[in-house]
Amino acid sequence: MAAHGKLRRERGLQAEYETQVKEMRWQLSEQLRCLELQGELRRELLQELAEFMRRRADVELEYSRGLDKLAERFSSRGGRLGGSSREHQSFRKEPSLLSSLHCWAVLLQQTRQQSRESAALSEVLAGPLAQRLSHIAEDVGRIVKKSKDLEQQLQEELLEVVSELQTVKKTYQVYHTESMSAEAKLREAERQEEKRTGRSAAAAATATAAATATATSTTEAGPLRKTSLKKGSRLVQKRQAKFLEHKLKCTKARNEYLLSLASVNAAVSNYYLHDVLDLMDCCDTGFHLALGQVLRSYTAAESRTQASQMQGLGSLEEAVEALDPPGDKAKVLEVHAVAFCPPLRFDYQPHEGDEVSDIRVEVELRDEILPRAQNIQSRLDRQTIETEEVNKTLKATLQALLEVVALEDGDMLDSFQACPSTESLKSTSSDPGARQAGRRRGQQQETETFYIMKLQEYLSGRSVLAKLQAKHEKLQEAIQRGDKEEREVSWMQYTQRKFQKSRHPRPTSQYNQKLFGGDMEKFIQSSGQPVPLVVESCIRFINLNGLQHEGIFRVSGAQPRVSEIREAFERGEDPLVEGCTSHDLDSVAGVLKLYFRSLEPPLFPPDLFGELLASAELEAIEERVELVGPLLARLPEPVLVVLRYLFTFLNHLAQYSDENMMDPYNLAVCFGPTLLPVPAGQDPVALQGRVNQLVQTLIMQPARVFPPLTLLPGPVYEKCMAPPSASCLGDAQLEGLVGENEPELEAGTLAQEDVLEGVLEAVACFSYTGRTAQELTFQRGDVLRLHERASGDWWRGECAGTRGLIPHKYITLPGGAEKPSLGQGPQAAGDPLSSTEGLLTMEFVHR
Repeated sequence: MAAHGKLRRERGLQAEYETQVKEMRWQLSEQLRCLELQGELRRELLQELAEFMRRRADVELEYSRGLDKLAERFSSRGGRLGGSSREHQSFRKEPSLLSSLHCWAVLLQQTRQQSRESAALSEVLAGPLAQRLSHIAEDVGRIVKKSKDLEQQLQEELLEVVSELQTVKKTYQVYHTESMSAEAKLREAERQEEKRTGRSAAAAATATAAATATATSTTEAGPLRKTSLKKGSRLVQKRQAKFLEHKLKCTKARNEYLLSLASVNAAVSNYYLHDVLDLMDCCDTGFHLALGQVLRSYTAAESRTQASQMQGLGSLEEAVEALDPPGDKAKVLEVHAVAFCPPLRFDYQPHEGDEVSDIRVEVELRDEILPRAQNIQSRLDRQTIETEEVNKTLKATLQALLEVVALEDGDMLDSFQACPSTESLKSTSSDPGARQAGRRRGQQQETETFYIMKLQEYLSGRSVLAKLQAKHEKLQEAIQRGDKEEREVSWMQYTQRKFQKSRHPRPTSQYNQKLFGGDMEKFIQSSGQPVPLVVESCIRFINLNGLQHEGIFRVSGAQPRVSEIREAFERGEDPLVEGCTSHDLDSVAGVLKLYFRSLEPPLFPPDLFGELLASAELEAIEERVELVGPLLARLPEPVLVVLRYLFTFLNHLAQYSDENMMDPYNLAVCFGPTLLPVPAGQDPVALQGRVNQLVQTLIMQPARVFPPLTLLPGPVYEKCMAPPSASCLGDAQLEGLVGENEPELEAGTLAQEDVLEGVLEAVACFSYTGRTAQELTFQRGDVLRLHERASGDWWRGECAGTRGLIPHKYITLPGGAEKPSLGQGPQAAGDPLSSTEGLLTMEFVHR
């Protein structure tokens, strides 16, 4: 009954989640419909105004009687503006609700007051004004369509983030179930041990009472009971270690779920409170200004034609001045409050009685969470600067676009001369004027396209900023809470809870095949390791310490440290069990790439190179996956197991691109030359792009490209890993660990190993245009050589052979380059990425 109750509760929570997502989808569709409705409203308004101007020009010759008929016609006609829909009826009930509709109502009222019109006014109304309104209608339709497409893209991204939350939640539930199962097994083993201990005590009492009669029997049974007790105690220890391992995995999965939860809530809040409003502003771009310019031109023509109409034109001028884009936006939001109100926040849903509802900074996770918080803070600062720069560009582009829209109506009144007769009216459709108007139209469309592009970039950056800020706040709260709890316990209690790790040196290498520079398939067969230790250990170390490390696999580590780790693996040891810290992440990543790069033959044989690259030419990723899968199936099974393990890990690593700046493309640039070298005799420059495209496809779709576990047995990469511990060893190794102590790690000992003499090579993270002759101009991704620090904000260096000043905030330095003193010239500048691997990586990033 309890199980059925838990199942009903889980189904209720799942139904609540699905209902919440369904309501959000309904809101998003309503928002699109509302924006489309507003666009149609404006277009029909402009079409009505254009038709009105043409008819007004014809009726002007009939004076007052024709004008009265025209006013009555437009006052009583149907259509959207006449109130055919419920939304438009609500706007029509109060003309002042929307400023644009208010202008339309005042214009009709002013029309009834007119009685006669000159031929010059008739020609102006039928010519420039009507043409201008048609142009505005085209502009409104185009910008509304682009805004709608952009909103659909943002909604798809938002729904994708929400769907990923369910995946993270399921992962957390799986690990929590495993933790509960391990705990139940531990309790069962403890009960069995207690029963066995009780039976042993009873047997001892019986043996004492009958010592003389059964001396020989007791002597033989004693060792048997001791062996049974020893096995039972060892079973309890093993299950205790297994329970701690699953508990740690559960904690990590829960932390990831809570972070994803905060990220999703921040993204939803940012979309509803900011993005929607900015998209509505985008839909209104230039509309009110252009409409106001047309109406101002109309009022000026009327004032020149008949002074008796000044009173009516004054009312219309007031309505034009009352055009209020923010006010209209607020009124639309008020009328459609149900569609635009932010939904309820996603609440944390614990799994089967889990009482922990916050991020826990366990002792075992501090080395992972603290660097992650620092990386998020650094990424947050850079993203803030980048978003502010994009926002400045966006505002300047909007101002330029509005100026172009306003400029098009500037010369309309030049058609009139002192005498308003037909003979003195200048032609408004001359060839020079038409060409100038065409150029202005082209300039407006180019500026409009650039504005939409920058708006998309700004909204994406702000969304990333909101998610990073939410994660940073959650991690800071957890770290502060963890520090407070740590201060409340004694040092003895802390050391007792500390997760014990010991280095287990392997015996002298007994490999029959070379590890680095050898045949991996033969090595696997001779060593019995389905995944070579160097691959498994490096990936586990990065999983535990470096998923959020910025520039992982892009920045090369210290060459002495890389050599030291490599030699330890070749001796059969695992140097990453202890003695390595988060400072060694770049070196560990370099060892992993070095291993794959040195394999002979490579993982992908040369005879498959041409067929694999042919798949990269396909544009649709579905077609590439269908073509690559059968090709990879021709590889040996041991190689496929390692490739599946590697690319599943790279896919997991790319999911943290908001923090580590390594999306699938950047990872493909790093691993393309390593895993799929271009055969001799072919052009590497021409083929490298397709190689990177192929590797990017494998990183993005590993589950669809490689066979599943049922078809290809072997180790599978796990997203939530635990550090290597005694629970992973056998009985003989367990006995050998008794009495060993964990050596203390000394932080910061490798800080100076990354510093080499010479110049620094940095990468431009933003494009920059020099303002003076001393400042260099460069593009994003360029490799810059830095000679010395000129000041706190400038470097002296060179780009493509040209020397000058380089701004510090526009470049990215290699890891550890800013730690030494920067005021002592090139000798204290840092690691210039002098290794062959680092230079090759920088070259591909630049390309």
